[in-house]
Amino acid sequence: MKKIILVLFFSCLSCAQGPDLHPPVETVQFVEIERYMGKWYEIARLPQSFQRNCGATQAIYQLRNDGRVNVTNRCQNIKRPGRINEANAIARVVNSQTNAELKVSFVPILRYFNLFSGDYWILELGKGYEFAMVGSPNRKTLWILSRTPTISDSRYQELVNRAKDQGFPVEDLVKSPVWQ
Repeated sequence: MKKIILVLFFSCLSCAQGPDLHPPVETVQFVEIERYMGKWYEIARLPQSFQRNCGATQAIYQLRNDGRVNVTNRCQNIKRPGRINEANAIARVVNSQTNAELKVSFVPILRYFNLFSGDYWILELGKGYEFAMVGSPNRKTLWILSRTPTISDSRYQELVNRAKDQGFPVEDLVKSPVWQ
């Protein structure tokens, strides 16, 4: 009986999570969706299983007539040189007051059913829409994006610091190689 109690006790300890020490994730105040459209280069990301073997990632956004956004993500397959991986999705704005909170759905089956959807919150955005930082409210996803394949070290560090202030695990960030 003591063994069972000890096992249950330690199991509960390993499952317990402390209180979130950070306030809720904050987005930018407003995004002009039309200006956000176009090509973005991934500068860094928190590792994601769906991006395994991906390097030099690009995201291309196109506004649809129905107000949603076509999303095309491309990357070089680092295990198979010369091969390009591509994934397509549809995004929709879920907070029309800011346009900074979107839901992205990959692998759409039929019109309203999706196998994978995720939060896409715009956390930082350059005044000229030259860089962006995107993440999720649970802090499990984070991307630093740029309109150009590289950004300055100072801009990168500034974005990392802002992500850290919002409670993201920035020590896990992986820099993306540049397209070759």
